[in-house]
Amino acid sequence: MDTFQKQRPGLVLYRGFPVSTSYVWSPFVTKLEARLRFARLKYRLDQGSMSKAPRGKVPYLEFAPEGQEGPLALGDSSLIIQHLVDNDICEDLNKSLSPAAKAHDMAVRTLFEEKLYFYQGMERWHDNYETMRSGVMGTGRFTSAEVASFRHDIWENANALLAEARLTVPGPNAPFWILGGSEPSEADATVFGFIASGLVCNAAPDTQSVIRSYPVLVDYAKRIHEHYFSEYKLWDDEI
Repeated sequence: MDTFQKQRPGLVLYRGFPVSTSYVWSPFVTKLEARLRFARLKYRLDQGSMSKAPRGKVPYLEFAPEGQEGPLALGDSSLIIQHLVDNDICEDLNKSLSPAAKAHDMAVRTLFEEKLYFYQGMERWHDNYETMRSGVMGTGRFTSAEVASFRHDIWENANALLAEARLTVPGPNAPFWILGGSEPSEADATVFGFIASGLVCNAAPDTQSVIRSYPVLVDYAKRIHEHYFSEYKLWDDEI
């Protein structure tokens, strides 16, 4: 991460997993890491724990605000990003978007974070936690086949957006972005987080298979990996 030069004293990202140069199973952890790297902010990784997390979940971020004694801990990936933007710690990726494009960006993030996340949760946990069958993440009223169909539809539509966006990319290795712009939007951190976590999570074999069935999804993620996460192990080595 040598190319990321912006300094922020004591910026620590807690992922809930042992520290390593590997992607983790949580899409929200990778989303937040991608967002920090898009902003070229340097940070340090630590494991942390749910019991110490400000909202009882990972990821969470800790840093020392100017003029404040002691570190500030922030939870929830979206709230963390909003706090960093509001306090001029990192730029607003969506500031130059039109109102319609901002709505499009929010729709993409919502599709992944409020729908796909829960469908993948059922895939990951249903087989191991039968007692949660009727209520896990609010998806128990659907059959496994129905939930799989919902997941497939989301990935198919994401692939369509990215296939169109790739047509605008200036070179064979340059990253391309889901809204088709020249720079990432907030939605790209979310989408990349879900693709990376889907490819490394062995508890979600169907998701791995679906993502790999769309070469554009894998290409999108690999280009971001090579540009922003080059020191991390690529998912092919982890499956």
